[in-house]
Amino acid sequence: MKVLITTDLYKTNTNGVVTSVRNLMEELEKKGHEVRVLTVSEKLKSHQDGNIYYIKSLPLGAVYPDVRMPISYHRHRYIRELIEWKPDVVHSQCEFFSYQFAGYISRKAGAPIVHTYHTLYEQYVTYVFLRPKIGAYFVGKLSKFRLRKAEAVVAPTQKVENVLKKYGVCNPIYVVPSGIALEQHKERISEEERKARRDALGIPEDHTVLLNLGRLGTEKKLSELLEMFAIALSQNPKLTMLIVGDGPARKELEEQARELGISRRVIFTGMVDPSEVHKYYQLGDVFVSASTSETQGLTYVEAAANGLPLLCRRDPCLNGVLVAGKNGYEFEAEQEFCEFLDTILSNPEWCHTARAQSKEIADGFDKSSFAEKIENIYESVTEKKR
Repeated sequence: MKVLITTDLYKTNTNGVVTSVRNLMEELEKKGHEVRVLTVSEKLKSHQDGNIYYIKSLPLGAVYPDVRMPISYHRHRYIRELIEWKPDVVHSQCEFFSYQFAGYISRKAGAPIVHTYHTLYEQYVTYVFLRPKIGAYFVGKLSKFRLRKAEAVVAPTQKVENVLKKYGVCNPIYVVPSGIALEQHKERISEEERKARRDALGIPEDHTVLLNLGRLGTEKKLSELLEMFAIALSQNPKLTMLIVGDGPARKELEEQARELGISRRVIFTGMVDPSEVHKYYQLGDVFVSASTSETQGLTYVEAAANGLPLLCRRDPCLNGVLVAGKNGYEFEAEQEFCEFLDTILSNPEWCHTARAQSKEIADGFDKSSFAEKIENIYESVTEKKR
């Protein structure tokens, strides 16, 4: 089967959409499918890298950091080439710029569209709209309009399916959790390397490390996490917060840490090499998050695969990833955060069991089963098209 994947992003390594696309492409190719990706270039020049096609673009940082808009559409030679290639199915991963490519190529090649709805834009509307309710209304209308021609919609979680139904989306919806490449996250660093890396970052040997990994955007609510950490630190001075990743909110977060008087105990690593990500997870003792913007939360699964207990804000995306009392706890307020953290820190035997539970739960999110489920959807929509 010939599969064309369209996406606004492909290069960045701190984005769940990119992770999902790369894993899907790799697994589909293993199954013998021919896969090509059409995406937006990171510069004012179109180029091709093997089966990856990049369309030239302009930055739209005034709207949202790192967003780029393609400046060439239907007449571009890459578009003509992909139409002539005649894909059997077009799998769109983003609702905005690249979706226009998906729709045009779908019509010209006679291929059905499968669309994965990765992002809950209601959490991002404050970047564009001053009034969140207006933004949420706009997002709902736009989503329903955009998806009207998709033969099938993939929702990473039940949470996303519920949102789409609230928007009035009537397309067939399949709940398929995005898979992750577990091989890397099953590799364990030695105690010697762990100690050396923590020493290099300035982490005291007797400190418990609370780790957060991902893109540093305001929608991730890291500001609230720092406030809760400050309270926890006042109760237990042997804590360090390790924040791995980068993003537009980093400077504000660093300034907030200074204002809270906790900057000596909060470490920002910046971007790390993708091949090193699992090593950074393993420098932590507990994975923490206050975000409610996740559709699935692949970093939660990765953290679990690396054997970390989870302490996260209550959210439907955690269903099936965090089992309360088994491999972590869900909090709703700062008092609960501190209470659950104290419970974790005072129970080393529970932590040992929780680490094993996290690894076992993560095994269910292997990317091979993810690709198999998506493949079944492709077969269904192509058969229906015929």
